[in-house]
Amino acid sequence: MQTSASNPHQPEEVNNHVHSTYSFSPYSPTQITEAAVEAGLKTVGLMDHDAIAGGPEFLTAARSNGIAATVGCEIRVHLNGTPLEGKRVNNPDEPNIIYIAFHGIPANQFEATDQFLKPIRAARLKRSQAETEKLNAWLQQRHGPTLDFATDIQPCSRIQEGGTITERHICFALAKKLIQQHGNGEALTTFLNEHLGLSPSKKIAHQLHEESNPHRIYDLLGFLKAELVPHFFIPSGTDECPSARDAAAFARSIHAIPAYAYLGDVSESPTGDKRAQTFEDSFLDQLINTLKELGFQAITYMPPRNTHKQLQRLQQLCHHHGLMEISGVDINSSRQSFNCPILLDPAFQHLCDTAWALIAHEKCAAQNETLGLFHPENPLIDQSLETRVQHYATIGRNMNPHQPENIKELL
Repeated sequence: MQTSASNPHQPEEVNNHVHSTYSFSPYSPTQITEAAVEAGLKTVGLMDHDAIAGGPEFLTAARSNGIAATVGCEIRVHLNGTPLEGKRVNNPDEPNIIYIAFHGIPANQFEATDQFLKPIRAARLKRSQAETEKLNAWLQQRHGPTLDFATDIQPCSRIQEGGTITERHICFALAKKLIQQHGNGEALTTFLNEHLGLSPSKKIAHQLHEESNPHRIYDLLGFLKAELVPHFFIPSGTDECPSARDAAAFARSIHAIPAYAYLGDVSESPTGDKRAQTFEDSFLDQLINTLKELGFQAITYMPPRNTHKQLQRLQQLCHHHGLMEISGVDINSSRQSFNCPILLDPAFQHLCDTAWALIAHEKCAAQNETLGLFHPENPLIDQSLETRVQHYATIGRNMNPHQPENIKELL
């Protein structure tokens, strides 16, 4: 492969981890591309839970809006039979189950991906229905409102179009009903405290009291997600969460990049949906060794969520094990900004390179699987990962986002 010479580029921002209405988000796939352009992003990535159905709309909108785009999906997998079995890793809700991402799914593999995800969605749907029943029983004991799955929760989703339903949908439906019944401010926070036994922090209480707050329902959702889910959560089964090894193997079979989603010990969640809690930092070396053995090719992480010390340690481990670093900000609330200013720091500019490389990988692999970044027959496979990433980043930057299929002219 040959590319034109890379020109020095200005500091740039990218985001490879934006959820859409096909999992949970205020934004449709088209609206994601519009918001990304408005925010000045150079690239944007779709990342839905257990769903790929928004991919075609997303890529069409990205082409129309002239922004480079990549498609992935996020799922949960179990760690049975690994050295990490039983550990709480990156999932606040349950041990032994971890979040991973399939990054850079070629467009010609969307159907295969959806077939892999269908039984996962079906199993999750059954569990979500059971969780709603459990929540209703808990609410009735406290004289709270109850939810009807068909009329309150399903309309908040795109389950009929290949989307999924998560605990966020349940909490969103409840937040909507609580606001309808108690309005804003004192009546709402009093009900949360005195009837449901949930105590909003000063920050959350202020947000719920603020008359002109356009994000109120998402603020309440984030609070309920953090504080209420433990009261109705039902553990996931292996029908909903395949093995980590099998999931990584599937991702590689469709020429996507299987990535572990690093969380790190949390002091304060940007979206208010996670408590301060310890996760994988105390056994990170063991975790990375295990992931490499299981066939993972990348680590994806959210720079605003972690300290520089956490990120430096993670980057060193990625470099040592030859794992690609992929960044993104987990967008699922209207309060969140699409921007990620930390990427303007020279210490993190390499994450912009990997975003462009990810996009080039995705477009190239759709035309010829051997041109995938990690394919064993890739002409550059004997080069270091850093060299391959730089090469593919040049291709991505030189691609015309209005005509991404013409990337073959750059090969």
